[in-house]
Amino acid sequence: MIYLDTHVVGWLYGGELQKISKLAWDEINRGAPAISPIVILELQYLFEVGRAKAPASRVLETLSRDMGLSVCGLPFGQVIESALSEKWTRDPFDRLIVAHASANDAPLITKDEKIRRHYKHAIW
Repeated sequence: MIYLDTHVVGWLYGGELQKISKLAWDEINRGAPAISPIVILELQYLFEVGRAKAPASRVLETLSRDMGLSVCGLPFGQVIESALSEKWTRDPFDRLIVAHASANDAPLITKDEKIRRHYKHAIW
């Protein structure tokens, strides 16, 4: 399983594939892309404030159908336990996205430099 950060999901939905690095794209194409449920909330927030063109439900439905994107069902308590050690950020979205990937010791596709500096399995 490989996790996708929110901006990657947005670019995939919007067809902005040129924004995704070759290494990241190769990893995505290996299969089993997943997101933390917090990505759904962040996508919806971005839609509500006018920074995304579609509601989270439409993004998820489309990418689930078109590329097999899934939402990880790891228990929330386990994710929170992992998030307690992610003290490098005050952004709750980033903290939970990284914690979710970390709880599964899984890679996370992200362009975010701060995440890449602090999460050893970040890929870009």
